[in-house]
Amino acid sequence: MATYLDRILDAHRTQAAADQRILDVLVERARMVPPPRGFGEALLEVSEGEPAIIAEVKRRSPSRGDLVTNLDPETVATQYAAGGAACLSVLTDSDHFGGSPEDLVSAREVVSIPVLRKDFTVDPRDVCDARLMGADAVLLIVAALDDVQLADFYDLTDELGLDALVEIHDEAELERALAINARLVGVNQRDLVTFEVDTARAVRMGPLMPDGVIRVAESGIRGPADAAPLLKAGYQALLVGESAVTSSDRCGAIRALRGLGAGE
Repeated sequence: MATYLDRILDAHRTQAAADQRILDVLVERARMVPPPRGFGEALLEVSEGEPAIIAEVKRRSPSRGDLVTNLDPETVATQYAAGGAACLSVLTDSDHFGGSPEDLVSAREVVSIPVLRKDFTVDPRDVCDARLMGADAVLLIVAALDDVQLADFYDLTDELGLDALVEIHDEAELERALAINARLVGVNQRDLVTFEVDTARAVRMGPLMPDGVIRVAESGIRGPADAAPLLKAGYQALLVGESAVTSSDRCGAIRALRGLGAGE
């Protein structure tokens, strides 16, 4: 039986196979886009002892369905920034998450903080598209790529000035991420096969990362109580999605997470 991840990746690979655009042309166009804002740097610029929050603009999920009806990316992005989010993450997958490149463009236009294109990168043209739509960082999921793709896509992000959030789930994937000298590593607590959250996953993985790696914990972070063990495990940044976007006070939700690290 095909998993959530299998179906999503199959759809993206089918789209990529039908894409007739010439890669070299896209690379040249992407090089002409104004410089990105510096995603990784923004995560390191928060006050000492405070977690950097990557707040996600997310319309729906494959497991939960619609999260926010009539979501306005500009409003959500503004609320996140007002709460002190260091960066944004914007879903651009349409079929499974209800997002679009237009969501990213709209969100980025109203804030000054960097933006991650959250999508399933399966082709080098996806990396170019991220830069062309104005993204400052791109997601590379180790489980979705072979070693050659992972290295090639990572090199392309560097060539285009993008940061790459290299997402892992276990020790074997961490080794693969470190083999390409990934600077920004995210541990997704959500199993991409079952979409269930394993809150112990990131706590286990954090201490295994070497110095110099920016550690990001992803998924299943509903508030300060969930964030506390992640910070103790050495994570500098927290990517918060469903709990933030569905909150009645998005600004307050981000502030609460930030205040945890400040001892409030």
